[in-house]
Amino acid sequence: MAEDVKQQVVDETEAQNKKGRFNTFDNPWLNWKFLSGSFIIGMILFLVFLGNQMWDTELALTASAPLNLPPVGFENFRGTPGIPEHPLGTENSGRDMLALLIVGTPRTLGVGVIAASVGMFVGIILGFMAGFLGGWIDDVIRLATDVTITIPSLLVLIVIQSVLPRIDLVTMALLISLFAWATPTRFIRAQVLSMRESGYVQMARLSGVPVRDIMFKEIMPNLLPYLAASYIGNMTGAIIAAVGLEVLGLGPQRIPSLGVAIFFSIEAAALLRNMWWWWGLPTIILAIIFIGLLLINLGLDEIANPRLRKA
Repeated sequence: MAEDVKQQVVDETEAQNKKGRFNTFDNPWLNWKFLSGSFIIGMILFLVFLGNQMWDTELALTASAPLNLPPVGFENFRGTPGIPEHPLGTENSGRDMLALLIVGTPRTLGVGVIAASVGMFVGIILGFMAGFLGGWIDDVIRLATDVTITIPSLLVLIVIQSVLPRIDLVTMALLISLFAWATPTRFIRAQVLSMRESGYVQMARLSGVPVRDIMFKEIMPNLLPYLAASYIGNMTGAIIAAVGLEVLGLGPQRIPSLGVAIFFSIEAAALLRNMWWWWGLPTIILAIIFIGLLLINLGLDEIANPRLRKA
């Protein structure tokens, strides 16, 4: 009997050890959505870096290559085949499409990074102040947030940029960030409202910890996966807004980017002339970027919300 009890204890101990070893590798950051999205965005950045090292990016300038060449293996509307010197073809102004993609992709991503960073910074400050301090501060921030969200941001940006005589990518990103803070502020405020009554926050208050430290040293670390997901969503929205403005011809037309390439292809009737590579290649790159950002966002949502992991 004693031997049976001893064996049962040993079996239970081994089962607990196996369970512990399994949980050690059950890391929420290793979900396939987050890893796949990170791989896609990382691969795009790596290829851009590799292209800058191996390809002549000066070919992205006007009149640096023959006109209207198709990609290798295809023919244009005049029956001219593509050549290896310009493997992805050229467009109406003599720009090499491969060089245009290498130069334009990081600039399009840069607009999203700048606009999302500024918007998230403002959103974090205002969201924590509104959610933790409450009172009239909360009322003012909530009113400003609600008013900003109801404003048709794209229409306002169109009006502003049509008035400005000249605009660069940084200015356009800062203009987009004027409307990129409201949604993060609202969401962060809701999260802080639910967390400020938790036990560890109350203990910090009773211990005399300064309000600033409670907000940014106690609460904020627990919101990092959520803040990262909000940042990626903000970045996606900023890129969409920037590309939309560029396609309308309101972006910095002298600076190559994916949206500007699509704008020039529309202006030159590339669709009617069957120059699919001119508008199709930038569109494919944008689609891949959005898919990568979406997967990262979904993966971060699972990291921040255990219920989604269980589902």
